[in-house]
Formats: sequence, C-alpha cells, structure tokens
Amino acid sequence: MSIAIYPGTFDPVTNGHIDIVERASKTVDHLTVGVVEISSKRTMFTIDERISLFAEAIIHVPNVSVQSYSGLTVNAAREIGADVIVRGLRITSDFEYESEMALMNRRMAEDIETICLFSALEYQILSSSRVKEVAALGADVSGLVPQNVWEPLSERIAQTKQDNAS
Repeated sequence: MSIAIYPGTFDPVTNGHIDIVERASKTVDHLTVGVVEISSKRTMFTIDERISLFAEAIIHVPNVSVQSYSGLTVNAAREIGADVIVRGLRITSDFEYESEMALMNRRMAEDIETICLFSALEYQILSSSRVKEVAALGADVSGLVPQNVWEPLSERIAQTKQDNAS
C-alpha cells in the first residue's frame, strides 16, 4: 500500500492545493494532507479552521484525509506510514526551495521519497499569501479558493480590517 503526505500551512487552502491533492490522490492508495500546526508564517486561520476548511474542500476525494502535525515532515510521514512526500511546484523559485527541502528530507529519511507535481498552468502564480494580500486590498478571489473558503476568508479579512481600524 502506498501512502503519501502532502504537507503545508494551507492558510487558506487554494484551488492550486486542491489541484495537487486531486492529482496526487490518483497515484497513491492514501494521501494525508498534513497541516502544519506551528509555522514561521503568521496564520490567519487557526489549525482547526485550516483542517476543517481543507477537509470540506476535498470531501469528494475518497482516499484523502486531513490532519495536523508539528515538527519535521519526515517524522510526520513515518508516524502515518507514508513513504512519499508530495510537493507542488509553481514558479521557478519554488524549484530551488523544494529541491533544497527534498535533499534535506532525503538526508534525514532515505526511505521516504519526495515527489513534486507541477501546478496546473492557471495556478502557477497562486499562493495563500498572495490570495490573502489581494483579497485584503479588495480583489475578488472567489475563483482562486474553494467555494467553502471564500466566505470565511472574506469575514476574516473584514474582521482584521475592523480590528486594525480600532
């Protein structure tokens, strides 16, 4: 049985993330989306919200589950019995970052492979950070995130604006 983990912060989950999950799920028996609990990134959504939003967005993919983890991705992979780490590649700068990460993971866990999937063309410039940034500036990002994410994202941005104005 082939088990993989797709790690990330997913704050928020985007249509690019969903694309990677749908495609990766066709290559393994089970895919776990690993939502990182503690990240160097400042998150807009709590860990429970990120898990819930992602799980709802991929409910149509039967062999995928979503759970949190902390610490090293290779350790999380071992805990769930994964032999593959799935990563998505968008633009050129992703390749450099992801190759460094893959090599470090390989050094720590030779038995776990990293497989990178190129994002679909329409998602090449899409990132959670960019979605939050342009949404905060008033752009309509409803076509960039799953339908279940749009309303909570809009509400969180409005609340943040209100809090900052106070």
